[in-house]
Amino acid sequence: MGAGSAGDGAGGSEGDHPIDGNALLKAAALASVPADRLPVLLARVQADLGPRLETYRRRYERIESAPDRETFLVEPDHWDGVGARLGFADRERDAVARAHETAVERWGSTTGRRAEFETALEIRSAVVIGIEETGE
Repeated sequence: MGAGSAGDGAGGSEGDHPIDGNALLKAAALASVPADRLPVLLARVQADLGPRLETYRRRYERIESAPDRETFLVEPDHWDGVGARLGFADRERDAVARAHETAVERWGSTTGRRAEFETALEIRSAVVIGIEETGE
């Protein structure tokens, strides 16, 4: 499915999320969540958000569309609701949010838009939703 995909297509597996390894490690370190725990949390988030992709497309500003993921800017407290729905502790919620934001910053660096995204992330948060590959 994407950067963190284990490639087996199984929902909820440890690697079934769209966040790349560098963003994952940075987020884990900053949020005081073990690096081996964050992929599991991200897979749970992907399993929750994946079926909501159409809602995100209608409701939020999409800033990236790639074959394996779509990225949106959302309200600053968005992750509070996601974390509550999934039963995350504060540190877990913060780590997941930071991983998504770090992924956006990294993507911005590769496209020359990092400053633009950093400014946007001062007032909003980011959500990266992996897209299931079809035709396999």
